[in-house]
Amino acid sequence: MKPLSFTDRVVVVTGAGRGIGRAHALLLAARGAGVVVADLGSRVDGAGRDGDDPAGDVVAEIRSAGGRAVASRADISTESGAAEVVEAAVAEFGRLDAVINNAGIVRTGHFDEVPIEEYQRHLDVHFFGSLHLCRAAWPHLIASGTGRVVNTVSAAMLGNPLMTHYGSSKGAVFSLTRNLAIEGAEHGVLVNALAPGAGTRMVENSADSLEPDVLAYLRTQLLPEHVAPVAAFLVHPSCQVTGEVFNAAGGAVSRTALVNTAGIHDPALTAEAVAERFDEIMALPPGVNPEVIAAPRPHTA
Repeated sequence: MKPLSFTDRVVVVTGAGRGIGRAHALLLAARGAGVVVADLGSRVDGAGRDGDDPAGDVVAEIRSAGGRAVASRADISTESGAAEVVEAAVAEFGRLDAVINNAGIVRTGHFDEVPIEEYQRHLDVHFFGSLHLCRAAWPHLIASGTGRVVNTVSAAMLGNPLMTHYGSSKGAVFSLTRNLAIEGAEHGVLVNALAPGAGTRMVENSADSLEPDVLAYLRTQLLPEHVAPVAAFLVHPSCQVTGEVFNAAGGAVSRTALVNTAGIHDPALTAEAVAERFDEIMALPPGVNPEVIAAPRPHTA
């Protein structure tokens, strides 16, 4: 197959100063894209900034390799900050063809112990950050003719210990992805989501929610560079899917699909009928194996 080229395409990558976002930016730039490396330099839990300049570091790395990049240190959790990121793309490169919403924060905590402000912070970065940037970029993505959006979700949206605040904010991003895919279809703007797995500082900050063997595997076997090729394909003009979610970790790539069961139909439905026929309601098509959350055994002591 002919190598996928990104020459003459301009891509914004948020959270691009470190980890998975950095891998996205480096790969796209190496393939010819003009990249806006957007990174506020915030701490991994979103509470303040670290004081360094990860966006500038990645831009310097790209330029030293002969690539094209510009840094943006705006806060995408605000409408004005997202607009600044898009303005940086247009000012530097004259256009914008794709957006990868990768910026994220995380920490762990029990549902009833995490302050409500923490829930809002996760929504501000994950959901509103993605929303603000998509809104600011939307006219340019339409004008591109092959506009592409990749939002970053997580398996935590399907349930993960100590991550109700994180997982629910990612669930909001999933719904945003599905609805934007419908909005963008008539304009050729395709919108998909990526659920990555890699040993980054985000993983380290959520270590309390992971089994030790899982954490060790993430650190040693799942690299950000394993995720970037999937994001790159999803923002390429040759990609023709929309509204999908793809999992990428350690070289493994799969699709997350929503499935409705055949269920039952009973115009005289009663609660008792639901109880008696519950196995039919739950029955899946052959070959479908959804992730489930095991219920605890009833306490009998």
